[in-house]
Amino acid sequence: MPMTATTVLTARALLLDMDGTLVNSDAAVERVWRRWADRHGLDGDEVLKVVHGRQGYASMALLLPGRPMEQNLAENARMLAEETADTEGVVEVPGATGFLAALNGVPHALVTSADVPLSTARMKAAGLALPSVRITAESVGASKPDPEGFLKGAAELGVAPEDCVVFEDSGAGVAAGRAAGMRVVGVGPRAGLHRPDAVVRDLRRVRVEKTADGTVRLHLG
Repeated sequence: MPMTATTVLTARALLLDMDGTLVNSDAAVERVWRRWADRHGLDGDEVLKVVHGRQGYASMALLLPGRPMEQNLAENARMLAEETADTEGVVEVPGATGFLAALNGVPHALVTSADVPLSTARMKAAGLALPSVRITAESVGASKPDPEGFLKGAAELGVAPEDCVVFEDSGAGVAAGRAAGMRVVGVGPRAGLHRPDAVVRDLRRVRVEKTADGTVRLHLG
């Protein structure tokens, strides 16, 4: 959907990615993954083109094809611990505090490729409250761009996929939302490269309007 001065989407529930969508963790992600790239003799810039939105083991499978998955899973566990300990420079995406406050009473869930410790650490570092419904790495058997996480989020909220709107920043996340049969709002410049249904520069460009019938109108512009 091309953006006009204001685009309006109607939904019954919102499914929110974390990194790049609610939390700007790019500096921490870059530090950790560039160190990983150096250890494996890979180009850091090329690695960073792959890792956003995916669980670490899934990124490793793409970057080191043929390596046994057990090694990817073991290294992913170490990487998650490293990322959890590194919150320097982690801040909210502009407008995230107000956006989350406006969702009080609106069915919504966090759907992130981070695990519980990492998502808790980054949301805390950014000064953001965790939604009560959370789908994390521990909740799913497949990483984005597989739609499993978004479908589980919709099921937990009791809302049909077609009545959900996803907020995402990465190619893997946009693809996952689409595969789940949901409309996708892209947040930030990275999202715009992947043709979501609508794009906003940041969350200051989203106005949430609650309606009497329990739906929510999202004014995007």
